[in-house]
Amino acid sequence: MSLAPPVAAAARKAAKKKTKKKKPRAKKQATVKKVCRKVTKKIRGRKRKVKVCKTVKVKPKAKKTTTAKKRTPVLFSPAAPPLRAPAAPAAPPAPSEQPVPIFTKAIGERHVERLLWRAGFGPAPGQVAALAAQDLQAVVHSLTRPGGAATLVGPAARDDNGNPLQPGDIWGHDHCAWLDRMVRSDQPLVERMALIWHDWFATSGDGVETKLMLDQIQLFRDKGLGSFDELFRAVTVNPAMLVWLNGDSNNRWNVNENYAREMMELFSLGADRGAYTETDVREMARALTGWRSSWADGVGHYNFRYDTNFHDKNTKTVFGTSGNFDWQDAVRLCVEHPLHASFFCTKLWSYFCPDPPDDATLASLQGTYLGSGRQIRPVVEAILMHPAVLDGPSMVVPPIVYNAGLLRALGRGIDTTAWAWLAGWHGQRLFFPPNVAGWDDTRWLDTSTMRGRWWVAQYALAPRAENPWPPSGSSTYDPSEDAATAVTRAMDLLGRPSVSAETQQVIAQFASTSVPADIKSWNRSPYRAMRQNALRMLLATCPDRHVC
Repeated sequence: MSLAPPVAAAARKAAKKKTKKKKPRAKKQATVKKVCRKVTKKIRGRKRKVKVCKTVKVKPKAKKTTTAKKRTPVLFSPAAPPLRAPAAPAAPPAPSEQPVPIFTKAIGERHVERLLWRAGFGPAPGQVAALAAQDLQAVVHSLTRPGGAATLVGPAARDDNGNPLQPGDIWGHDHCAWLDRMVRSDQPLVERMALIWHDWFATSGDGVETKLMLDQIQLFRDKGLGSFDELFRAVTVNPAMLVWLNGDSNNRWNVNENYAREMMELFSLGADRGAYTETDVREMARALTGWRSSWADGVGHYNFRYDTNFHDKNTKTVFGTSGNFDWQDAVRLCVEHPLHASFFCTKLWSYFCPDPPDDATLASLQGTYLGSGRQIRPVVEAILMHPAVLDGPSMVVPPIVYNAGLLRALGRGIDTTAWAWLAGWHGQRLFFPPNVAGWDDTRWLDTSTMRGRWWVAQYALAPRAENPWPPSGSSTYDPSEDAATAVTRAMDLLGRPSVSAETQQVIAQFASTSVPADIKSWNRSPYRAMRQNALRMLLATCPDRHVC
């Protein structure tokens, strides 16, 4: 039987429906409503309450329109810098052999300072001037190609009682021990890459033993600038990840999809890009079966091992390819996926630059990544030498980077464990990202976390604070210090950070007006000591210090 007549009829019916004019909607008429109320009236000389009614016209209520809820602006809005970009475009450009654009202008101290903040934890005293005398490639290679093991410069970390830290045993010592490495290491990019991978492959001490978490961060240090394939394989079977995403309880009888989903969505391909299906998740989970661990009171998880008897040895079909895949095949299938390179390059770029790369840059970055055999270091070097990183818009400094950078500038090591509980206020407690997607960098600056940053600055500056009223006698602070000298001394203490012209103007105005001209002689020294403390706090917490 021919299908032409019913199809034609359906088409005519659709066309008629499309061209049919809608009748104008009649206006809602006002309705009449009877309204009654009790009033007091004087009837026959006595006050009585009587019911009085009247009719009134009631206008129809206007239809409510829903509006999108406005997003609460960050503290420095609307001048706030843009935040880190989404993972990757759904339809990326093809990889290109064209070289990644390089910043060709002469670099100055401002460029070096930005590099040290984005690829490390801010400059140590004298470091900016030393590196600014070199060319860009030499500066970048000094960060990306360290030689040998890291050296920790300065006194070893200790708690408030002067005791060595015990990161595996005492609350907060894990956070402070890693913060110590951020402050003292002569290989800051190694620690910064470990922090990036800690956010990328997020696991948390909320469900994983501290020792396993510490071992995972060491893994990120060891492999953070090498082959992504090797890093991905190591993370997949890392004990902390096996516990966190239930890889050690994923077996052929009871398949667990947690890691399979995240290894594609968060770690290698990205969500909502058409890279995988729910069937791929289920089949990938079967490929990942076989890992086990033991558990004992007082010990926790131990004896992580691969048991072939627990592995599903049947054929799986992932991304349209079939085979008897195991966990190593699962990693290989992800990194060889056509959409992996664009995801990797865009996500890695987002840790160093707030705006997403343009198509030409993304194409070249993919070419660099694939041409190197999926090595991480060449991509990081290409990103750090890109004009958008060195001369582009400012980027919000993560809270832990702000904390470490302030200590580096002051030349102060870890001598208190207060930094661990302060991290709960500034929004980035190490070893405790909020979920498997890592930290939400749209919350780096708001009215809550800014309070935490203020406390960090207060604690960092406290040991160097000038005492206006010492118990031993009168203040010995310079009673004749003028405003310009006060600003210079505060800047010197903080390592002479770069601040905008607007900030300089505000600081100078405060310095010149905060001490009364007709102050009594016995108050000259204390007031200048208080002004100096205030200037230090203003410089440590001004908007310029929270962006780079």
